[in-house]
Amino acid sequence: MTWVTGANGSPYGVTNLPYGVFRTDGREPRIGVRIADQVFDLAAAEAADLVLAGGALSRATLNEFMALGRPQWTAVRQRVTELLTDEAHRAAVQPLLVPLAEVEMLLPFEVADYVDFYSSEHHASNVGQIFRPGQPPLLPNWKHLPIGYHGRAGTVVVSGTPVVRPRGQRATADGPVTGPSVRLDIEAEVGFVVGVPSPLGRPVGVDDFADHVFGVVLVNDWSARDIQAWEYQPLGPFLGKSFATSVAAWVTPLEALGAAFVPAPEQDPPVVDYLRDVPHLGLDLRLTVEWNGERVSEPPFATMYWTPAQQLAHLTVNGASLRTGDLYASGTVSGPERTQVGSFLELTWGGTEPVTVGTQSRTFLADGDTVTIGATAPGPDGTTIALGEVTGTIRPAR
Repeated sequence: MTWVTGANGSPYGVTNLPYGVFRTDGREPRIGVRIADQVFDLAAAEAADLVLAGGALSRATLNEFMALGRPQWTAVRQRVTELLTDEAHRAAVQPLLVPLAEVEMLLPFEVADYVDFYSSEHHASNVGQIFRPGQPPLLPNWKHLPIGYHGRAGTVVVSGTPVVRPRGQRATADGPVTGPSVRLDIEAEVGFVVGVPSPLGRPVGVDDFADHVFGVVLVNDWSARDIQAWEYQPLGPFLGKSFATSVAAWVTPLEALGAAFVPAPEQDPPVVDYLRDVPHLGLDLRLTVEWNGERVSEPPFATMYWTPAQQLAHLTVNGASLRTGDLYASGTVSGPERTQVGSFLELTWGGTEPVTVGTQSRTFLADGDTVTIGATAPGPDGTTIALGEVTGTIRPAR
């Protein structure tokens, strides 16, 4: 229980406490945690010696704090929980609570590198059927390693940032043309934020996942399907993906999701040694996708074939180093039903089966459309935790 008004029973209660970076009235960015519809100013709390983190909480991003490692993450979380639940601290803490409606949320961490995986068997099978009809939906390597690609860290943007429709080459019956994408899509994903780096040349094992990963963010990896289809053979995604990737403003600490770990789907054939994670656990995150305010899908993250720990192990098995602020995303989250897919490519089956949004028949995104991805997870003692939503609105091409 907490003394903070509105927090008991809230999905942003004391069992959650996600981290973000905010500012008010144009002031310097500050680190805070969300409690209900308020932000606890951790920069001010550290300045007042209410929380100790060696000055890391006074920075403009979470990177320095994330680099401190799990013992410090745990200590700060325990102290923040104490401050927000013990009535004895109310007089000192209450002046440091800022209404959420009065803050501007910023990108919470400086993105070092960005990697995107392709870890949903349902999504990969759907895409295979759409793009390669009459052929096996999964390519031969898909069940042997987590497929991924390196994205562009510089175009990762915080939730609420407008997304400009990308321009590029796309194929037509008369040959390639250049212009705005006409098949602009979303990908509902879950991202994992690295705190503790690793040395170059030393792989990170599946058992070391929790020592390196600080927290979780929702991701929308916007995708220009027509640009992507023309460019991606043989090297994979490039300009069809790199124009914008939106992330939530709130990073949910891994410790808040302790009750959400569940057995992941059985892997057949058995994976090679470095990918064997025991226990083999995924996360029971229940995503929602809203298109112009209308819920069109509910993707279940628990169905993901490759786990976050396996993705991290594969990312580093060749000796690639981790850096504080690395972001790796799960790939599109899709379940077995059409109402559980994480892309409009699947929802409309490649644009051949339009859906009704509001009063309009739709396939891909139009200028002015807004997409919002949310998620909840089980919390301790029967509580529910909400992950910070990620939203974006499409602006015309320039």
